[in-house]
Amino acid sequence: MDISILNHQSVLDIDDKLEKVLEDLIQMAIVEEDLDYEGEVSIMFVDDEEIHQLNKMHRDKDSPTDVLSFPQYESIKDAEEVDPYIILGDVVISTETAMRQADSFGHSLMREIGFLVVHSMFHLFGYDHDTEENTKEMREKEEKVLSSYNLTR
Repeated sequence: MDISILNHQSVLDIDDKLEKVLEDLIQMAIVEEDLDYEGEVSIMFVDDEEIHQLNKMHRDKDSPTDVLSFPQYESIKDAEEVDPYIILGDVVISTETAMRQADSFGHSLMREIGFLVVHSMFHLFGYDHDTEENTKEMREKEEKVLSSYNLTR
């Protein structure tokens, strides 16, 4: 999997350690889904102002949020039928919101950013938390990946 990590903010240093953790978590999510193909995903770090604008433009919500996921396909199953090289989509994370949430939840920033990336990967695979049953399934998959990497609350 080709992973592009883009930095459009100045609050957090996106260093090699963080990049390695994100790459590992993305690979673990792919393994959890039992996906076997070549493809790419992009992760972009932004500030609250930029994610606020994106949230307003794409979701008609006039506020910042922690993460936005932009899947290329409605379901990863659709993509597998179309192309052997799959562009999963884009993930946008507000580092400012992630920092506040990590503090509020009482866990590390690495855990918070890791959660946001894993959560978004499952959105890119086609999962959602629109019903109680879907939320439970998605949360179980997220926690399995995060626990395997020892990124617990």
